[in-house]
Amino acid sequence: MAASSPTSFSHLLLLLPTLLLLLLLVSVPSPSSATSRKLAALVQQQPLVLQYHKGPLLKGKLTVNILWYGSFSSTQRAIIIDFLRSLSPPAASTLNPAKSPSVASWWRTTERYEGGPCTVSVGNQTLDDRYSLGKLIKNPQLRALAVKAAGQKSNGYSISLVLTSADVAVEGFCMSRCGTHGSSSPRSAYAWVANSASQCPGQCAWPFHQPIYGPQAPPLVPPNGDVGVDGMVINLATVLAGAVTNPFSNGYFQGPATAPLEAVTACTGIFGKGAYPGYTGAVLVDKTTGASYNAVGLNGRKYLLPAMWDPTSSTCTPLV
Repeated sequence: MAASSPTSFSHLLLLLPTLLLLLLLVSVPSPSSATSRKLAALVQQQPLVLQYHKGPLLKGKLTVNILWYGSFSSTQRAIIIDFLRSLSPPAASTLNPAKSPSVASWWRTTERYEGGPCTVSVGNQTLDDRYSLGKLIKNPQLRALAVKAAGQKSNGYSISLVLTSADVAVEGFCMSRCGTHGSSSPRSAYAWVANSASQCPGQCAWPFHQPIYGPQAPPLVPPNGDVGVDGMVINLATVLAGAVTNPFSNGYFQGPATAPLEAVTACTGIFGKGAYPGYTGAVLVDKTTGASYNAVGLNGRKYLLPAMWDPTSSTCTPLV
């Protein structure tokens, strides 16, 4: 099958300008229960419809091939791999069904989009810890790394995932995006997410770091004890949901195709019920560590995942 014309688009996963605009509209005073109710009600009243533009989605069996670019510890890699494997865990997994909600239940929201289920598996993993293209990556180099990540062709759909470490600067990172996804062939997509721990944690690792602008509430404790990598999981969840439900710029989105609001970016900043700009909403807290989370994955690992737009209710639906 001939390859389609290369297309790509970037997403600012934590849309701080949007949050700032909402803050200006609602004029936040000192927090109180009455104020919280008014803010939450205002946000909930905003119309939210992601139109389906009749294009193909990545459904069925989806293989995620990974290229680790830069320096990642084995613990950091395990956090992300466990998250990916938790999206579609095996029947006989180490996930205790009693520990809900789960990462898998979050991902099952994508089944409600056209095409049915999407089962995720981890494919080829490539380590590039020698920084083969240096520590300053331009967009063409990013796509080249995605090609390198692809490995062997799979029978179903595939995503080539490039993950860059905290000491790697990528064109547009922090200024306009925390990650991106795009496509260059009819059956494959690519995605990139960066570790923002040392470059812009207030932009790309919120709510585990105080934001650059807006209310300066204390940051949440990351569930895996790593501000950069736990922030990466939020952004990875965002680009994966976008890649599956709008892989070729003609799936589900709101607004222009060149700067779309997608399955998760349309729900920016919402992690639990009662969320409003600058407040994640009510999430779970680990009694031992004090860490905030809303989903449990394989090996009992905890994650904080953003709300996803549910096409059956036309609302942003957080797990808790």
